[in-house]
Amino acid sequence: MASSEYYERIYAAVAAVPRGYVSTYGDIARAAGLPGQARLVGYALHALPSGSTLPWHRIINARGELSLPDDGAGSIQRDRLAEEGVEFGLRGRIDLGRYRFGFSD
Repeated sequence: MASSEYYERIYAAVAAVPRGYVSTYGDIARAAGLPGQARLVGYALHALPSGSTLPWHRIINARGELSLPDDGAGSIQRDRLAEEGVEFGLRGRIDLGRYRFGFSD
């Protein structure tokens, strides 16, 4: 399977995460049928064209943290999640028990 096919599966999984929820890179990989390929999810999101409407900001790491630096895309991600009602804890973590989107198998 070509990487573009993997990316399309990843993008479809990302698109399924609703407003006000988050998923981890690993969650997206599993939902796309690519278990163990969390890093590939990061590569796919990084490859998105500027101006993409895909809700990339809803994808976070397994610790409930943003993986992007605060001085760039990370601040955009934080702002977009906050606008959707996602709350950050004192250490900047998102409560996955509360905000994690559960994909159905």
